[in-house]
Amino acid sequence: MEDTGIRLTANDRFKLASPKWTQAGFLVAVCLHFGLFVLVRPFEAADLGGGANEIESINFPPEVRIPPPPEAIARPAAPRISPIDISDEITIEPTTPDRFRGGQLPPPPPEAGPRDRPSFIPFDTHPVMLNQAEVQREMEREYPRALKDAGIGGSVEMWLYVSEEGVVENFEIKTSSDKALLDEAAGRVVPTMRFAPAMNREKVTAVWVSQWVTFQVN
Repeated sequence: MEDTGIRLTANDRFKLASPKWTQAGFLVAVCLHFGLFVLVRPFEAADLGGGANEIESINFPPEVRIPPPPEAIARPAAPRISPIDISDEITIEPTTPDRFRGGQLPPPPPEAGPRDRPSFIPFDTHPVMLNQAEVQREMEREYPRALKDAGIGGSVEMWLYVSEEGVVENFEIKTSSDKALLDEAAGRVVPTMRFAPAMNREKVTAVWVSQWVTFQVN
């Protein structure tokens, strides 16, 4: 190697010598591993003492038997015409509307009118009771004696259908007094009520109105 006058550092000298050291180290490693695995043999399987008898002692699950598939459902037999002659005497009698023997059908029920059930009927002048004194006397007569003697009273709210003549033509209980005897007594009182009829645009009209009937001990 020519002397160029440049001094090499220790690092440079190491880099130049490193290929030689790498080759030497590789050879040493190969020899060492060869000696360990071939000559010395430190890794050998130990005898665990097992045998065929131990394998036979393992309990295996029972054999699973798959049931055979179900039999195919037989198709229904095709209908066949019977060879037997059937007498006409055992056949049913033909039914037609002309042979109906029940007579005339009942007429349809009449349609419900405004007096049959409470409903809204417009009016601008409320009916006014005309015979309050007579109604009060009727209430005293119809007051159940057992409740009156016990001091038990109550109020019943009634629906009244007041006709154009001011007469109560129909009624039903709107709010019960929770006492059947008082509800029945109120039903006997309201037919005696007389009213000045309701008006709608200066025309007399029949209407449904509510009216309280109160029973109390004086």
